[in-house]
Amino acid sequence: MLNKPLLLIFLLFTSLELSAQNLVVDKVVWVVGDEPILKSEIETEIMRMKYEKTKFEGDPYCTVAEQMALQKLFIAQAKIDSVEVSESTIKQQVDGRIQYFTEHLGSKEKVEEYFNKPMSKMREDLTKVVSEQMLMQEMQQRITKNIKVTPQDINKFYAGLPKDSIPTVPEQVEVQVVVVSPEITNAEKERVKSQLRDFREKIESGEYQFSTLAILYSEDRGSALQGGELGFKGKGMLTPEFANAAFSLYDPTKVSRIIETEFGYHIIQLIEKKGDQVNCRHILLKPQISYEQKNVAMKKLDSLSQEIRKGKITFEQTVLKYSEDKNTKQNGGLMINKTVGNSNFQYQELPAEIAKEIYSLNIGEISKPFVYTNEVGKQVVAIARVKSKIKAHLANPEDDFQELKTVLTNKKSAEVLEQWIIKKQAETYIHIDPEFSNCEFKYPNWIKK
Repeated sequence: MLNKPLLLIFLLFTSLELSAQNLVVDKVVWVVGDEPILKSEIETEIMRMKYEKTKFEGDPYCTVAEQMALQKLFIAQAKIDSVEVSESTIKQQVDGRIQYFTEHLGSKEKVEEYFNKPMSKMREDLTKVVSEQMLMQEMQQRITKNIKVTPQDINKFYAGLPKDSIPTVPEQVEVQVVVVSPEITNAEKERVKSQLRDFREKIESGEYQFSTLAILYSEDRGSALQGGELGFKGKGMLTPEFANAAFSLYDPTKVSRIIETEFGYHIIQLIEKKGDQVNCRHILLKPQISYEQKNVAMKKLDSLSQEIRKGKITFEQTVLKYSEDKNTKQNGGLMINKTVGNSNFQYQELPAEIAKEIYSLNIGEISKPFVYTNEVGKQVVAIARVKSKIKAHLANPEDDFQELKTVLTNKKSAEVLEQWIIKKQAETYIHIDPEFSNCEFKYPNWIKK
């Protein structure tokens, strides 16, 4: 590790070199431990945040610089603890951000013009930013992982809250659904399988790389950007059909037979096996549902909803007899909010299509049939019923235990992180350019006296 005088000399020459390359005035304005922060990095991050309409508290230059410095504290500790983050996840996030800017600014050239740097440099800088953000998040989770909140803690916390500080819980609803999957024609299934067979032939003949075709054609966009690579997974992390096929592969040059899962149709290529985990690539294609088949499903559900309204069958009986949603079929169609572990949803927590259909319904009313994309990315047709509503109200321990638990857990986490930051500030070498001397920082111990 460089000693501090040598480090500062190195950083000085580095900043001069960057200035010469980019023909702009740049310099190291902060050093936290062995981690430098360049003036250009702060300015680029401000530009990005302004474009995304982020609200700043105080001087953006001071605020962003402190955020970056905090990040460096966590990164320094992450290096000590040998914390790592997935390169494929970093790449995915970088690709997502570049795509976002390209779509909103109109072209790659306009992105380069806005940020005043070529796309290669933009990608390099974003990779650094994203990897550091992810390292910081991982470190924060490790620092706060042992925080426990008991019912007694929640009652005590609630009793000590001033009335004007009690959080408001927005309106919540319980929703039941009957879900029908429109039939996919044999012709459409064959079209998809034929395309996958063609891909397999092209890959095994050497005409194309598997990763190239995955990027171009796979409908699993999360992995497509990584050339179809999923990263190391155990059997329990994959659907049974996919897992059986993936774990039966032994030759990385070969491609699996066509596999059908609830997501669609796949071909798979082995990358590496390690113990009871496998890393592989896949290409996913989803059969398209025709307008005619959607219409058949819509008419079926419209007829069923009329039967329910006439009292000829209950909603729950309809679910049990006709619904094809495995998550709700045995529960009277009642949707479960996995975030909180119960059936209460705020409207923004529901799939957008469902929220739109039930927003204006009263308790017991049934929506018209509608199309929505389910959690595995398939288009299905549904009717929804509002089972109950809980009006917006001040939180209380009896009805809103989970919400208060989340508030208290976040409060305790913030306190633990704040104590950690103050301790780390005192232990860490910090150098700040004099231009920040008038900043009002959230943590005042950056400038040591």
